[in-house]
Amino acid sequence: MLEEVKALTQEAIIDALDWSYDKAINGGIPGMDTALELADNYLKKKGSLEEQVNSLIRWQNTKSAASGFLTGLGGIITLPVAVPANIASVLFVQIRMVAAIAHMGGYNLKDDEVKSFVYLCLVGNGAKEIAKNTGIVIGQKLAINGIKKIPSAVITKINQAVGFRLLTKFGETGAINLGKVVPFLGGVIGGTVDAITTNAIGDVARNIFIEKDNKGDEPFIIEVK
Repeated sequence: MLEEVKALTQEAIIDALDWSYDKAINGGIPGMDTALELADNYLKKKGSLEEQVNSLIRWQNTKSAASGFLTGLGGIITLPVAVPANIASVLFVQIRMVAAIAHMGGYNLKDDEVKSFVYLCLVGNGAKEIAKNTGIVIGQKLAINGIKKIPSAVITKINQAVGFRLLTKFGETGAINLGKVVPFLGGVIGGTVDAITTNAIGDVARNIFIEKDNKGDEPFIIEVK
């Protein structure tokens, strides 16, 4: 088991993020809509864009909790990456949610810059800290034109920082050990924790990608040092 834990590296986490993003955008998970399909479904619902996004986040909280049970009971995903299935499935669910929110906000999910900001949302309240450390100031909403000005080197730093933060997170919560030793129990505990985390991630994604109904808010200002 120690060997399994040691095998989980920052590079493995980034590979899992890329795998999850590809599956979320292009499909490939049986019975699961893509991020674009998910977004379009919620855009058809009544209410403002912010209300539609809030509805999506609430639904995803339940989905994230359920993913813990699915992987704990044998799993539904065959992984080409070196991470436990319970971790990869939650990453997939959360990435699909954030990508759907970004699409609802008018962003092109094929852009590498958008993909990195989707990853950035996965660290929740740590997003602004990582952005600041890489020379980016996050305001109220991410400017679609402004994001194109971010150098590729900065995008790489963001991805690496997110990978490191997630690696630390999974190590602290014991998700790596617990899911391997007691699959069913790991699913129950992991699912409960991940639902709370998913809600925080959804809030960050909404704040970054969606224009608030309150028109008095200051616009997003992106500044690359």
